[in-house]
Amino acid sequence: MPVTHRSLDPGQLDRKQRYLLMVASVVPRPIAWTSTVSSAGISNLAPFSFFGGVSSDPPTVVLSIGRRKDGSHKDTARNLLDGGEAVIHICERHDGPSMVASSDGLAPDESEIELLDLATVDSDVVSPPRLRDAAIALESTRIHHREVGNGPVDLFLLEVVRFHLREDLLVDGLPDAAEMKALGRLGGTLYCDTSAPFSIEGLD
Repeated sequence: MPVTHRSLDPGQLDRKQRYLLMVASVVPRPIAWTSTVSSAGISNLAPFSFFGGVSSDPPTVVLSIGRRKDGSHKDTARNLLDGGEAVIHICERHDGPSMVASSDGLAPDESEIELLDLATVDSDVVSPPRLRDAAIALESTRIHHREVGNGPVDLFLLEVVRFHLREDLLVDGLPDAAEMKALGRLGGTLYCDTSAPFSIEGLD
């Protein structure tokens, strides 16, 4: 049976249709569970799956944060614009319920970390706290911000200035994907994890 494809022009789709198509097509997406601190000293925590690595020299990641329906900045974006610092955590599968709960969107003077009673420790370099039990935590500083798209969306390039890797998840000094069971975002409410990695010969 011949292979067929459905071809779609994004210009003919409404905003919701484009969003649903993007999140169902670009999969799996790593989740940046991101802590920041407001100018008033309130710790914020929120997950974002439009996130990825950009460079290793220096270590740099990209984080894309949509706006609220009224066009205002989300707390994480505002805090990054004001303070320029964040800690990005990589979630394990068992972190899923807390990670999802932290996306509810509290008022700026409320802390998701306190509401969810998550244990934290001080970061080494940046002001935002890091989650004590996180598999991986990336202390990061803002090196670039740009508004993109029709939202617009706040796009940040962040340099990683400190890696924190949990010792029990390391093999030869590096995080073991199978042990970590890192969460990835799919479309809708679907997620996957890295519990069953496999090799393809010829790729490093």
